[in-house]
Amino acid sequence: MAEHVKVVIIGGGIVGCSVLYGLAKRGWTDTLLLERLELTSGSTWHAAGNITHFGHYTEITRLYVDSLRIYMEAEAESGQSAGFHDAGSLRLATSQAELEAYRSIEGIYNDLGVPYRVINPDEVATLHPLLNIDGLFGAAHTPADGHVDSSGATHAMAKSARARGAGIRRHCPVRKVRRHNDNQWAVDTDDGVIHAEHVIMAASFWTRELAAQINLDLPLYALEHHEVITDDIPELEALDFEVPTVRDPYAPANTRQEHNSLLCGVYEADPVFWATDGIPPEFGQELLVPNMGRLEEHLLKVIERIPAFGSAGIKTVNNGPICYTPDGCPLVGPVTGHDGLWLAAGFPVGIGTGGGSGDFLADWMVNGNPPYDLPIVYPFRFNGTLTKDECLRAIKNIYARGYVMPMMK
Repeated sequence: MAEHVKVVIIGGGIVGCSVLYGLAKRGWTDTLLLERLELTSGSTWHAAGNITHFGHYTEITRLYVDSLRIYMEAEAESGQSAGFHDAGSLRLATSQAELEAYRSIEGIYNDLGVPYRVINPDEVATLHPLLNIDGLFGAAHTPADGHVDSSGATHAMAKSARARGAGIRRHCPVRKVRRHNDNQWAVDTDDGVIHAEHVIMAASFWTRELAAQINLDLPLYALEHHEVITDDIPELEALDFEVPTVRDPYAPANTRQEHNSLLCGVYEADPVFWATDGIPPEFGQELLVPNMGRLEEHLLKVIERIPAFGSAGIKTVNNGPICYTPDGCPLVGPVTGHDGLWLAAGFPVGIGTGGGSGDFLADWMVNGNPPYDLPIVYPFRFNGTLTKDECLRAIKNIYARGYVMPMMK
């Protein structure tokens, strides 16, 4: 006999668990999250966990702001640590135009009550003594930024949602999603069929394949993304504080402290796509084969900025798939023409925006309207007219831009 619930969420990463938590807080607990393996086993487990209030697009700043608030709220409720390090972050200005762009958005942060200021190169050096400030014009400093333990934050929300009565089922792959009747969806799993009024696809790069079963062509594709972790660095060990995360448009890369090492996420100029013709059925929590040769030109720029990075040996190189849309913003909201079907997928900054996005979507579902207008994430901004080649070309361009702001095109 088929099960019946109000809401099925497909995907147990930070986004799916955030939606589950957001719904539970609002009283929707007749819900069931389905995860094919373990919670966080998609992109979440290998994410760097960076949290910033400075988004690539200023329109989504509130998603960043709300994400950290929600992780801390879930931590307090559940007793599960989210592992937040409040080291702050610096977004470097490598030109006067970048510096002015950073100044132009100070009002947004003032309105949201988020600490934010544009600082000069000497202040940058004080905050991060390992940085070479030659050629810098300054930086945007967001002192409330930091990084979380991605798995810890996810499990905090999952634990809090469960405590309110929400359901989670692990090792339950979804095989098919289909319309059952005018007001029900059927979700076929290895454990049987589940009927639901609402289905939320929050399965990262698997979402495209699920949606294709009902003739939806979603512009979601995965890229390979490298992270490099150094050996211990004596200069870091000698400090009595954690240095802020550095986001450098010149490299482009982000570099933060990881214990006494540095962790660097690289945005390649010529990124490589992964599994664009279909995800291998056996793919689970694996990482991909790293390619240090592709990173060389970027890492040399990181070393220019942080000479100690070049003096240290490389301890670990991770290469994992990361999901993108053609404009670099996620798909969050209802699917036009498919009542009860919702998307929460395509998050290149899943930890940074996942908590806020899940809460945004939960509020929309419960109240019938989004809590505020945010068309930059609505799924219907893509109307299916982009060809696959056009999607891939746009994704490649947006990824390669790294930390260059859109206004700096």
